[in-house]
Amino acid sequence: MSRDDLIQLEGVVTRILGGGIKEIQCDNDLTVRGVLSGRMKKFRIRVMVGDRVQVSVSPYDTSHGIITFRFK
Repeated sequence: MSRDDLIQLEGVVTRILGGGIKEIQCDNDLTVRGVLSGRMKKFRIRVMVGDRVQVSVSPYDTSHGIITFRFK
């Protein structure tokens, strides 16, 4: 699956779980568990509780995804 096939959602980080997993409450009342993308890890971008983020989610399984952007 290419990056163009992923669904882009926006939401707020509600909890930090173990292993770098974050729980995100999306705008459409969907809860997603997400991990940081490779570029965010490379450039050491911190994501804390309360931050607004963009999540890329597969259309086949919307329960987990990849955090691709942190809004300011």
